[in-house]
Amino acid sequence: MEITGRLTADAAVKTVNGNRKVVNFSIAINDTYRSGGETKKLTTFFECSYWLNTGIAEYLKKGGWVQLYGRVGVNPYISGSGEAKASLTFHTSEVKLLGGNTGSLDNGSAKTTALNAGNKEVAQINPIDKFDGIDGDLPF
Repeated sequence: MEITGRLTADAAVKTVNGNRKVVNFSIAINDTYRSGGETKKLTTFFECSYWLNTGIAEYLKKGGWVQLYGRVGVNPYISGSGEAKASLTFHTSEVKLLGGNTGSLDNGSAKTTALNAGNKEVAQINPIDKFDGIDGDLPF
């Protein structure tokens, strides 16, 4: 499954079971819809975990946009008032950094970094709205 959202806080690395490390972070996904002629806003929160490479944690900062691949889970619990509740979890297998909330663009370029299950980092600088070297008509 693929989800895209904004980080709600900086990621934290936790050590569990002695020496295993996990990156924990949360994202918010905003959606709007119309009901009875009125526009309504809905925010869905996911508590995410990434076990494959803790190096990504330094890039997962509050306000940044991320695209995640993995699987959804549900964590049911009973609130302090005795009410049954649940939170959504996301077991992340790949993280793509789509940009930050401020200062993430440099000279018209956006940096995209992805970490996948093979723990290999792929970094690309993709120009945004620049068509340098294209003169005249396109060949198609």
